[in-house]
Amino acid sequence: MLHATLEATPVIALAGNPNSGKTALFNAITGSRQHVGNWPGVTVEKKEGTTSIDGNLATIIDLPGTYAFSSRALDETIARDFIVNEQPDLVINVVDSTNLERNLYLTLQLLEMEVPIIVALNMFDEAESLNLQIDVAKLSQSLGVPVIPTVAPQKSGINELLSEALRTISSKISSDSRVSESLRQPEKRAHVVDYGPTLEARISSLEKDLEKEALKDASLNEWHLPLPRRYQALKLLEAEPEALDVIAKARYDRAADIAQVVIGQDMDAASITPSQAIDKIVLNPWLAYPIFLGVIWMMFKLTFTLSEPIADLFLDFFDLVGEQVASLLTRIGTPTMLNDFIVDGVIAGVGAVLEFAPPIFMLFMVIALLEDVGYMARAAFLSDRLMRAVGLHGKAFIPMILGFGCNVTGILATRSLDSPRDRLISIMINPLISCAGRLPVYVLFATAFFGERRGLVVFSLYVLGVVLAALAAKVLSFFVEPDASSTFVMELPPYRLPRPGAVLTQTWERGKEFLHKAGTIILLAVAVIWLLANLPPGTGPGNPNSYIGRIGAALAPVFRPAGFDAWEAVVALIFGVVAKELIIGTLGVLYGAGEAGLIQAIQGAWTPLSAYAFLVMSLVYIPCVATIVSIRRETNSWKWTAVAVTYTSVLGWGLAVVVYQVGSLLGF
Repeated sequence: MLHATLEATPVIALAGNPNSGKTALFNAITGSRQHVGNWPGVTVEKKEGTTSIDGNLATIIDLPGTYAFSSRALDETIARDFIVNEQPDLVINVVDSTNLERNLYLTLQLLEMEVPIIVALNMFDEAESLNLQIDVAKLSQSLGVPVIPTVAPQKSGINELLSEALRTISSKISSDSRVSESLRQPEKRAHVVDYGPTLEARISSLEKDLEKEALKDASLNEWHLPLPRRYQALKLLEAEPEALDVIAKARYDRAADIAQVVIGQDMDAASITPSQAIDKIVLNPWLAYPIFLGVIWMMFKLTFTLSEPIADLFLDFFDLVGEQVASLLTRIGTPTMLNDFIVDGVIAGVGAVLEFAPPIFMLFMVIALLEDVGYMARAAFLSDRLMRAVGLHGKAFIPMILGFGCNVTGILATRSLDSPRDRLISIMINPLISCAGRLPVYVLFATAFFGERRGLVVFSLYVLGVVLAALAAKVLSFFVEPDASSTFVMELPPYRLPRPGAVLTQTWERGKEFLHKAGTIILLAVAVIWLLANLPPGTGPGNPNSYIGRIGAALAPVFRPAGFDAWEAVVALIFGVVAKELIIGTLGVLYGAGEAGLIQAIQGAWTPLSAYAFLVMSLVYIPCVATIVSIRRETNSWKWTAVAVTYTSVLGWGLAVVVYQVGSLLGF
């Protein structure tokens, strides 16, 4: 049996372009047998899982998506270094069937590394729907490796892929067992790319030089053994810009030749695809940006319209829970202070946050829908010109988009940027992007003061965050030394009908973090807030003589120019540094009310103008603790972390003052 040859658990790495369906394939292979951690020494997320192949357990590693192995991007470096240093038993190269030519560029590099690979020709159903009739056997012959068509969401081709993986690994082990360890060499393949006589002569010369150096120094030979001399020579030549251009062009030409050979004549009939027809409108120079703004506005409109009935049910539920728990505790004789702590502290505080779960989940659902349809990739593409205008690479817009969900996620996403300068600036501006934690604050105050216009008010805050981030990027670009420029390469996936399962999964994966916060950080924080609001004995949540009241009162004059000098508002901002959702949780505890009572309370303490100034402050001021920690880790600098905290604090206060003072002069 084949599995008898497997003495240890084989390691299989998945490598492929972004948007090739690599993660979907990883999920289809591993199912629930997966976990997420960090790569050693870095904060980049590492996905690892297991699967059973004909009774053999295999470890599956989902490498970061990459278009090539030639840049300095952290994601790309991790993927390349894992393949080179860890030497997995097999690399499954996940290729998007609908973008064969572009995806084969990475395939050619893997072949040049002479690692054992098989190709998963993913999204094969979409290629067929576009009349792209790919000759799988001919593609396998052209590449010299097995090629298996797959459709990850339907798990089509997965069994065939894993069986081929087992055969390839078993064949490699059987072959290696007949070769002494000291004599083992990488798998030899015919040259898959011809770089022309001039460059080929230089490659050959470098190969000989490397071989001579290896013979002189045994340790050098051991260090370089996992990689073929030809690939080492190519990496040395890629350090020369002119040679790199020639190498890249040769690889692209070879990928184009292979794609032309293996795709049937129906390719011409599919030259204008439905996606291309839609893009003629969506990416039209005159229509693209109005459409983009319209899509974002509709995103928030749908968020409020669809979530409002569910939010009302949540409100009634938590009010009922509070009443029933209070009644139960009274009947069993619970001490008054403990009763108040549970009802007015825990239930009111955490409930005030959880009542906003429906709009948050709805926002995540709409974003997941736009991603699944294929529009979010277009939004990033449209941003390239705008981002370059403020001194950033177009790819830097992707971390900004992810920042709408969570600033921590957006900051970690900057590792995909090639330029250290762009990465630093993107990290520094991401806290200005409105994350999901701020949404409950926006919804509460917009509902209390702006009625039917609340969607427009929330939309204005999201736009303000993006504008401020762009301006901050421009300012920072003057202080951060420029480095080598890079090219914005991004695959535009075809438009697809949304897949309910994928959309719901994405919604849950992003939304559960909000629930986790409510059950851990926010629960602990509201307990601390309640205690500070009820000490010393004899005070209470609304008493300015409580410990928390004294803290708020001491700082209140600082915010008087911004129109909100109530000590409750100040305390809410302080605890909002722990997590932005805590602004609502804090107000819920201090006012001892659910959403309905909280709305009445803030209507008595704020005006529409001061409320908007407070929202601007909530948008801009100090990032939450998790974001601050992420900035420190990703920049590896306390200086830049301090800069981020300082400039957002000053900018938030200054803008709030400007909004209130100018608004007052205009009679608002």
